[in-house]
Amino acid sequence: MSFKPLLLLPLVFGLAGCLENNSQRGLAGAAGGAVLSGVTGGSPIVGAAVGGAAGYFCKDLNVPGCRNK
Repeated sequence: MSFKPLLLLPLVFGLAGCLENNSQRGLAGAAGGAVLSGVTGGSPIVGAAVGGAAGYFCKDLNVPGCRNK
């Protein structure tokens, strides 16, 4: 198992602040989750579901930099 995809996480979280609302973050999270899950050998569908939920609810979870503009 390669840990190279984990090196992309800071970049992904850094870009989360550029999105304007929960829906945009949810779509970006779903896309990122599907790609990362596929690269690491997991199910892209499960990765998309988890990533989409994380992106959509990051404001509610008080993730730094995740706020609506």
